[in-house]
Amino acid sequence: MSEHYFAKGLFSGKQVVVTGAGRGIGAAVARALQNDGANITAHLGREENRQHWTFNGDGANAVCADLATLDGVDQTADFIASHCPAVDVLIHNAGTMLGRVPTESMTAEHYADVTNLNSRSVVLLTTKLLPLLKASGAASIINVSSISAATGGSAGSSMYSAAKGFISTYTRSLATELAPLGIRVNAISPGTIDTDFHQRYSSAEKLKATAANTPLKRLGTSQDCVSACLFLASDELSGFITGQIIGINGGMSYV
Repeated sequence: MSEHYFAKGLFSGKQVVVTGAGRGIGAAVARALQNDGANITAHLGREENRQHWTFNGDGANAVCADLATLDGVDQTADFIASHCPAVDVLIHNAGTMLGRVPTESMTAEHYADVTNLNSRSVVLLTTKLLPLLKASGAASIINVSSISAATGGSAGSSMYSAAKGFISTYTRSLATELAPLGIRVNAISPGTIDTDFHQRYSSAEKLKATAANTPLKRLGTSQDCVSACLFLASDELSGFITGQIIGINGGMSYV
């Protein structure tokens, strides 16, 4: 699927923030929104991720910071505030598993690292950007959860799965709280998406078996997540939708 297929002008001039936009789902969504005319402020994560991001002229700014740290959250929020008069769309995509760690090997440090990145950063960055979201008048927040939030994930991913479970619940709660402000809050819940995430944390055999057990008989791609994000980001397309978790998983059951 082409990165340029969604070119309807719905986001022309909109101020869009995407975290974790250095590669994978975040990069695909950010590029699609930019191609549609949005002004993108991209959090790329680590500095080396700059090489994966291609800017298409003006209207794109990028910051590299570690959102697992309080300083990284502050740095990112300050950068966004300095470039955006308002935030029309905020997509929280930054997050990763940080390794498969069985319970018997769990440490306080691993627990903190996973939850700080995948959960705490979403809460703190949302809070810091709330004045800019309110200034939009019709803002959309999209959180990236995971199918593992519902299934519990596979062995060694308990902290990541729990952190994503927090994101799903936080999405529903925040949607109710922010609705009177005209801010919609939804989430996408990807299944197994063929990005470098699973190249790092899943074996080729595991991925092959997952594809075989998926009703659509394949893994997902970053582009599979783009349409759902753009749909939820657009007030014209989804203005009466909030508090929802949209599964993007090829028909994989949550049971």
